[in-house]
Amino acid sequence: MIRPSGPRGQVWHNMLLTDILHPSCIKVPLEAQDKQGAIHELSEVLARSGAISDVEAFKEAVWRREQTRTTGIGHGIAIPHGKVAGCDRLVMAAGICKPAIDFGAIDRQPVDLIFLLGSPLDQTGPHIQALATISRMLTDVELRDRVRRCQSSEELYQIMAERDASHSAKA
Repeated sequence: MIRPSGPRGQVWHNMLLTDILHPSCIKVPLEAQDKQGAIHELSEVLARSGAISDVEAFKEAVWRREQTRTTGIGHGIAIPHGKVAGCDRLVMAAGICKPAIDFGAIDRQPVDLIFLLGSPLDQTGPHIQALATISRMLTDVELRDRVRRCQSSEELYQIMAERDASHSAKA
């Protein structure tokens, strides 16, 4: 089976989310009170970390994508994403909304777990792999509940790192 490759030829099979999520790109809790505010807040987090160079173009790309179809996938989770020229590799930000916000999710439930992805215009494989990895990870009810109980960005990153370690040990 051919695996999509990322920047500099790295292979994305068994993707580890901590390869694309830096601790500085997590915000717990988010201050936003609505969907657009949450997308903008996490976009700013990515910009401050240096992960994206044109935050306004990124916000616009993600919001335009969100207007075509909600990225609220159910169970209180949303994975907004966008592709822009000002992004040279796959990047991710994560946040927890307290209280949950209306994201227009497919199950009509409010969203409290948001994972924002950004990628270059010409990279589809890693982008899709990351969407699938996040979705698969959060089908684990116990893990989802642990993430929801996080009180800090550091705690959320630690849970992601533990998940990655156990996932790579099984591979």
